[in-house]
Amino acid sequence: MFWQDFGLQPYRSMDKPTTAPQHESTNSRPHQACLRIQLVTPSPKALLDGNRVTALRWVRLLKALGHRASVARQYEGGSCDVLIALHALKSFKSIRRFHQKHPDKPLVVVLTGTDLYRDLHRRPEVRHSLKLATHLVVLQKQALEELPASVRHKTCVIYQSAKPFKGKASPPKSYFRICVVGNLRPEKDPFRAAQASRRLPASSRIRIVQVGAALGPEMEKRALDENQKNPRYRWLGALPYGKTRRLVADSHLVALTSRMEGSSNVLSEALISSVPVVASQIPGLMGTLGENYPGYFPFGDTRALAGQLQKAENDPAFYGQLKAHCARVSSLVHPQREQASWGKFLESISSNQTPLKCP
Repeated sequence: MFWQDFGLQPYRSMDKPTTAPQHESTNSRPHQACLRIQLVTPSPKALLDGNRVTALRWVRLLKALGHRASVARQYEGGSCDVLIALHALKSFKSIRRFHQKHPDKPLVVVLTGTDLYRDLHRRPEVRHSLKLATHLVVLQKQALEELPASVRHKTCVIYQSAKPFKGKASPPKSYFRICVVGNLRPEKDPFRAAQASRRLPASSRIRIVQVGAALGPEMEKRALDENQKNPRYRWLGALPYGKTRRLVADSHLVALTSRMEGSSNVLSEALISSVPVVASQIPGLMGTLGENYPGYFPFGDTRALAGQLQKAENDPAFYGQLKAHCARVSSLVHPQREQASWGKFLESISSNQTPLKCP
C-alpha cells in the first residue's frame, strides 16, 4: 500500500494526539527589558491545532528574546506586563477582563482567519476586541484590507515561521504524493483534494495522504468512507508533529484547500521545506504567496483543483514554476525573521510608537 513506504498506517481511533513542535532559539538574547507576557489561545491542550502551534512557537521565540512568556486558554487575572490574545472572538472574555483590570497596559489581539473573514462582519465581540486592543497583529499583508481604517494605525503584519526540516527529503518514486494537513473541519474544506483525485485519469500516479484529527463524528465517518472507497486516498488521523513534518518534506506537493485562513502554518512548513503548494485563491494564502502565484484554484472548484494536480504531476515546466515561486517567498517564513519581527514589535510597544513601525 502506498502509505506503508512511509512507515505509517491508516487512521485508527487509538492514534495518539499530536505533540507540540520544538523550536531552537534562533538568536542570542537581545538588549531589551524583560517583559512578563501572557499568551491566550482558546485551543485545548489535547488538540494541537494551528492556533496552539502558533502560541507555543511564540512562547519559545519570546523567551529567546529574553522575556518571560507563558500560554493559557484564558486570562484569569494574574499579573503580567503584556497580554497577547490569539483570536478576537473566542478570546473576547479574556480581552475584556484584561482591559478592565489593566486599562493602561499593552493588550495585543492577534486576528485569525475566522475573525477576519467571517466574524468581523457578524459578531460585535470581534469589533469590541479591536476597539479594546492597544495593538493588533495580522499574519499576512492582505489581512490589512479587511480591517476598518480606524484601527490600521495600530496593526502590524508578522508572518508565521516554520523551522527548517532536518534531514534529507525523500519523495516516493513510484507515485506522486500530495499531502493535506489540518484538522478536519468545514473551514478547511478537508475533502476537496480527495474529491479532485477521483477526477484524475487512470494513468495518473497521484496519491493523496491526509493528516489531521476529525473534529466531530461526521468528519470521521466521511474520512473513513473515503479511505474505503477511494484507492488514491488515505487518511492517517492525527500524527506527532515530527512525523507530520517528515510527511510534508517527503511529498511532491501540498494541497491547501481552505475556505478561510488568517495565515497557514502548513504553508510555512511547506515553503521552508522547499515543497510547492496548490492553494485555494483566498486572501489568507495570497497574502503570503502573492497575487500572481500560478498554483491557485478557485475555492471549492473540484475540477480546477484536479487540473492543477494533474498539471503539477505531468508538466515539469509548471512544477518548476511552482517550486521557483515558493523558493522566492520562503524568506517570509524563516524563524529568524519572525523572531526579529516580534522583537521590533515589542520595542515599539515599549516606546509607545504611534502609529506603529511595523517590522
